[in-house]
Amino acid sequence: MLSSTAWTAVLAGLGLGLSLIIAIGAQNAFVLRQGLRVEHVGAVVAVCALSDVVLICAGVLGAGALLLSRPGLLTAVCFAGAAFLLVYGAMAARRALRPAGALAADESGARTALAVTVATCLGLTWLNPHVYLDTVVLLGSLSTTYAEDRWWFAAGAAVGSAAWFTGLGFGARLLRPVFARPAAWRVLDAVIAVVMTALGVSLAVRGLSGG
Repeated sequence: MLSSTAWTAVLAGLGLGLSLIIAIGAQNAFVLRQGLRVEHVGAVVAVCALSDVVLICAGVLGAGALLLSRPGLLTAVCFAGAAFLLVYGAMAARRALRPAGALAADESGARTALAVTVATCLGLTWLNPHVYLDTVVLLGSLSTTYAEDRWWFAAGAAVGSAAWFTGLGFGARLLRPVFARPAAWRVLDAVIAVVMTALGVSLAVRGLSGG
């Protein structure tokens, strides 16, 4: 049975983990779209959740301090992430403007290959410097305040991440009646295009400023 301090660490990790990932961002937008299309949802959720577990553990093990000591590495990730997000944003904008072949909200539509979907999800996850700053640096730093209970803190954050991505991915299908209309897909893709482009530009600016 967990001690009171362990439970405190778990709940703190859960709360902070959820607060960091429940926001409109590249990763969440992608998971939402895949959930609405009911396309490789399990694989996408698994990639996001397992990636967060790896990053959280790295932060607890002290990778955050190493990352901060290598600003050039973060700058390189900024530029790579900016390029990736800008390309993805352009693709979303194209779908919004020319939706005929991209709305695929049912089984009759063209489906993206699993490998392509997983690769895109990995890119949106690992080429985002904010993931490292939030998950590795911030969570890693705060975990040290729980001393021997820091791994319970990490467990809470990991559970929060898994719960969020599972709910977002598999729960998105509840909105499918709304997205049965092509106009709704156009709006979603337009929003995704704006979010991806804005994040891409912000990363490029961050890279130019030295990370």
